[in-house]
Amino acid sequence: MLVSFELALGLSLFALSAEAAAAIPFRGKRDVDTRYPYTGPAVPIGDWVDQTVKGNGKGYPRLVEPPAVRPANSTVTNNVNVISLSYIPNGVNVHYQTPFGLDANPTVHWGLSPSNLCNSSTGQTVSYDRTPACSAVVVTQCSQYFHNVQLDNLAADTTYYYQIPASNGTTASQTLSFKTARAAGDQKAFTVAVLNDMGYTNAHGTYQQLNQAVSEGVAFAWHGGDISYADDWYSGILPCESDWPVCYNGTSTELPGGPPIPAEYDAPLPAGEVPNQGGPQGGDMSVLYESNWDLWQQWMNNLTLKIPYMVLPGNHEASCGEFDGPNNILTAYLNDDKTNSSAPKSELTYYSCPPSQRNFTAFQNRFRMPGTETGGVGNFWYSFDYGLAHFVSIDGETDFPYSPEWPFVRDATSNETLPTESQTFITDSGPFGVIDAENWKSNEAYQQWQWLQQDLASVDRTKTPWIIAMSHRPMYSSQVSSYQTDVRNAFEPLLLQYGVDAYLAGHIHWYERLFPLGRNGTIASSNIVNNNTYYTGDGKSITHVINGMAGNIESHSTLGDDPVLNITAVLNQRNYGFSKFTFHNATTATWQYVKGDGTGYGDQLTLLKKNATLSR
Repeated sequence: MLVSFELALGLSLFALSAEAAAAIPFRGKRDVDTRYPYTGPAVPIGDWVDQTVKGNGKGYPRLVEPPAVRPANSTVTNNVNVISLSYIPNGVNVHYQTPFGLDANPTVHWGLSPSNLCNSSTGQTVSYDRTPACSAVVVTQCSQYFHNVQLDNLAADTTYYYQIPASNGTTASQTLSFKTARAAGDQKAFTVAVLNDMGYTNAHGTYQQLNQAVSEGVAFAWHGGDISYADDWYSGILPCESDWPVCYNGTSTELPGGPPIPAEYDAPLPAGEVPNQGGPQGGDMSVLYESNWDLWQQWMNNLTLKIPYMVLPGNHEASCGEFDGPNNILTAYLNDDKTNSSAPKSELTYYSCPPSQRNFTAFQNRFRMPGTETGGVGNFWYSFDYGLAHFVSIDGETDFPYSPEWPFVRDATSNETLPTESQTFITDSGPFGVIDAENWKSNEAYQQWQWLQQDLASVDRTKTPWIIAMSHRPMYSSQVSSYQTDVRNAFEPLLLQYGVDAYLAGHIHWYERLFPLGRNGTIASSNIVNNNTYYTGDGKSITHVINGMAGNIESHSTLGDDPVLNITAVLNQRNYGFSKFTFHNATTATWQYVKGDGTGYGDQLTLLKKNATLSR
């Protein structure tokens, strides 16, 4: 049974019957444009020595990560490879992934006891025409069908048990569990894991500490973009160059910040490969874009099937690439299907990526956030309550004036409806909401801005006195960039108007805590109690944290010879990790930067509210 095609989200949504499952049709995203042909390789592979999907023992290794469900026998025709949880109002979305379709609507059995899963809920399946298809990949290492089952009208702060039944060759999952969100206004303390810019390379310590936090009872994880670093599939074919700080050669690797170099870089450079801008796997996890996603999600199963894992978009989710390399090696490969070649100039466009690797396609399908249920849009912008806090996810990549990823209306000239091929950029994306009258230069014209205003205005501060916002990109930093002006022009006035307590971001690969800032970066001295204690929530200032140090193949950002600005209270350019945000009560919260090497905290901050009145 075919259900409605949701143009607003650009998702191909299908409820599967037994008859339809075997041949589910594919639909492109709403604005995955195919007016110009893709002329690159059938499957881009970032390994000149081994141009095979599965690997032939040469070149870079093909990693293997265990699937969420262990197959019941050695002959595997289909499998549940990924399971992840997310919040919806008054419930949880159970998301699971398989390489091939099911023979019935996706289903979850659930209940209040592991021995009595007396309820069953069914959902919907989404899919896209990924490159390569799962028919070309190992069954237990690939996802192409994405199933979402919503369990709603659940009791707050309650443990439920669930199982995913077998279907069309899959093995039933074990009986698993999750705990629902606390009701808005619940005054018990809780802790959230906050991370950004993770990937796999350099993230092993962060991963270990995250798992420890889950075992200690962290409520959920909130990942602010740059998730799998799938678009770094080609890093291993980009020769080292002086203006890029990473050079992997297996013997004397160079990384920003200097030694010590993580032990994983001691892996010898495979025979035939050249010193490059990648790492031991070539790409972050793989030399294939989709395999980076598959492997990262399977690696993270240990967290995502236990606690809700909330995500929002970063620049590395946009498309198959961001920039060319020395001698324009990617232009030659993606535009002309020439391996290990060169081009006179960089000519990467929107059409240089395979259609399935444009416009946040993987990101839209591989997660299911509560955009629809909270008036937002898909995985891009949404909000949710947990106890004393209201959490707001903002899209800092698209859907605001001068966004880093451009909509076509910005590419086109005044007399054009759509841009020509050469006018586009490889990361062009969206818009995912409406732009009124295509007035792309006006904040108020954007559906995201309109939603944010309405969402913040509707918060009941007597129930959720804390409001925490996050997007991928910071508004301020000692590493100054033009996008920061655009992000703050779009969102800062609203956040200040409604007394948002903290704005969290990543993108810059370090940890940086700023002093409380008012409009245009004015330090609110009256809100500084001491270097580790701020007042917040009065509409005069916001606490800003750049939390982009989880890991990834691009390693740390560094300032070099540039100065640390006076807005910066704490800066760490060396340690990977994530942060824990604990809300103790209506007036006190603490932020702790957990170093990935297990040596404790890199920073601690207490936030205080002078006035907070709770409803009884």
